[in-house]
Formats: sequence, C-alpha cells, structure tokens
Amino acid sequence: MAAALGSDYTITPDIVVARELEGDSVINRNSRLVDESVSRLASLREINGGLPLLHASISCKWTIRSDRAQNARSEALNLIRNRKGRLPHVVVVTAEPTPSRLASIALGTGDIDCVYHFALYELQKTLQRLKMDDAADLLAVMVNGKRLKDISDLPLDLAI
Repeated sequence: MAAALGSDYTITPDIVVARELEGDSVINRNSRLVDESVSRLASLREINGGLPLLHASISCKWTIRSDRAQNARSEALNLIRNRKGRLPHVVVVTAEPTPSRLASIALGTGDIDCVYHFALYELQKTLQRLKMDDAADLLAVMVNGKRLKDISDLPLDLAI
C-alpha cells in the first residue's frame, strides 16, 4: 500500500456516498435487460458480487487556506489514480467568504467537479451591498462557469 500511495500520510475525504448494488429484479423491473448470460461482469449487479460503488467524495473545508485547497485536490487526485471503475463525483463544501480563495479551488484543472458554498446567495448579496464589484465579478465567473454552486444544489447534483 505504501508503494501505491507514496507515503504513510493519506488524505481522506470527509464524507463518502456509496451506491448499493442492484438485484436483477430491480434492473429488470420495466423490461428484461439482464439474465445469467449477459452483463456477468457489470459492477452494478448484485449477483456479480463486489462492494458498494463509490458515488461521491465530499471534502468539507470551513475556510480555504492554500494548504486546505491542496488537500482537497490531493484527495481528488488519489481517487482518480487509484480507482477501478468510473470516477465518482468529487466535490468540496465550504463556508469561505473570500471570492479569491474560493477561486483557488473552484477554478483550475477539473480535478474537483464543483465547489458548494453553504451561503452562496447571501455572499452574492453581501458583495453587491458592499459594492465590491471585482469580487462579485469573480464570483459570477465561477457561478456562470458551473464551478461554484449553493449547498442547496448538492443533493440534486448527486441524485442517482
């Protein structure tokens, strides 16, 4: 394991969301899709054995300092490098009030799917009230680019 991970320090996600495997009766509910002769290696089928599927990895950071941003990226990169199937959703949840710090994790190479802010709408209104136009514009870039969303969007974005 040390050879695969590269060190004895492992950064782990705060929350993981798993999807249980499905029985053939559920898969075949509306029409016959699978039986003993097909899809014998599909990870989703309960009959094929295996563990629940990793659906999402959520990193929670109250605020974002440069080291915290890098930990979230390292979590994502570990998942990407060590996965055996499709990539799960990789997201960060934060309460960071500073748009420039939000940008340090939300904008970038795509190792993080999206950043969810616990009070995005309130932050947008506050920046407008304080006439912090540059900060509001930076926030708008992240929101319009679908890199930053409100926490209320997370459950629907993770819906299976």
